[in-house]
Amino acid sequence: MSAAPPGGRRRRWRGDTLALRLFLLMWAALVLSHVAAWSTVRLLAGPPPGAFESTRPPPRAGDEARRPPPRGEPPTPTFPSLPPPLPGGLWVIDYGVRFVIIALAAWWGSRWLAQPVTRLVGAAERLGPALAQGRQPAPLDERHGTAEVRSAATVFNRMAQQLREVFEGRGLMMAAISHDLRTPLTRLRMRLETTPLEAQFQRRSVADLAEMNALIDAVLEVFRGSAGGAAPQQVDVAALLQALVDDRAEQGEPVALRPGPEGAAPTVLATEPLALRRIVDNLVGNALRYAGATEVVLQATAEAVEVQVLDRGPGIPEADLAAVMQPFVRLESSRNRATGGAGLGLFIARELAQRLGGALTLGPRAGGGLQAVLRLPRRP
Repeated sequence: MSAAPPGGRRRRWRGDTLALRLFLLMWAALVLSHVAAWSTVRLLAGPPPGAFESTRPPPRAGDEARRPPPRGEPPTPTFPSLPPPLPGGLWVIDYGVRFVIIALAAWWGSRWLAQPVTRLVGAAERLGPALAQGRQPAPLDERHGTAEVRSAATVFNRMAQQLREVFEGRGLMMAAISHDLRTPLTRLRMRLETTPLEAQFQRRSVADLAEMNALIDAVLEVFRGSAGGAAPQQVDVAALLQALVDDRAEQGEPVALRPGPEGAAPTVLATEPLALRRIVDNLVGNALRYAGATEVVLQATAEAVEVQVLDRGPGIPEADLAAVMQPFVRLESSRNRATGGAGLGLFIARELAQRLGGALTLGPRAGGGLQAVLRLPRRP
């Protein structure tokens, strides 16, 4: 690694850099602390004894004052007298003043140093929602601050612009997938249905095309789910779950809702209703597919609202709980292609839960089966 040229070092020290500002701040704090401590102690101690008294008579006019010492006696050198030592209490005041000034300088300097980092954190927090809603992220100021702060702002703004271009390109890719893949699949299905073929071959071919269409739908749902949604609004989670269970019951599916105890915390939560319904609907559909029946449990506390989807199906081995949350993962021991699905339901539910600021966890249910827990913290 080559060393930086001397000219580059000089430019860094001459420019408005963080190192130069820290150096000047600490130097000024040390000088100010010494001056303030010395002035305070001298003011409290008063003048030294005899400061206003003469220790010897003034010399007489004429040559008497300049007369040399007697012969044979060496001249006696004279030195200025040292100031008297400070009393013990003044030493405490001296160090106390220095400590207070240096501590104040360090406190102010730390807050001053944290300001650019705070602005960077705020910009990073606003970047995600802006990209999700298709808005231009607010840029950081690249003209003010030290050289390091300006450089970080430039890099962040460039990164935000690149991410925005990636998100826009992904939207175009979604439209291309929807059009360019569905069109030939539709033509193939029409040919298979209109061409005289063996019934079993025709049926299997149409089923394969339907599975490919379902896979495309699942992939597009992943893209739509991570692209952001509507602004949060106050949602009664109990009413939303009841409506979902009623819709399933109308289709003859065995889904039960167990609400929280009487007098518990309110179930109203600031969230996205469509995203929340998609999460629970995916979990309920997953449980019905592999267990045949499911139960939805709602629990609310002062900190969060928790939705549990319970089933008595074959469950998932604990070693595979993390893997099954990944896209296109299906456990053939308990879940196979005959049950349908592309291995994206749990992945979509987890992504939506994270977008809502919550978490989705899976675990074995006591007595057998699977327990999916969606926890949504209350927003301030």
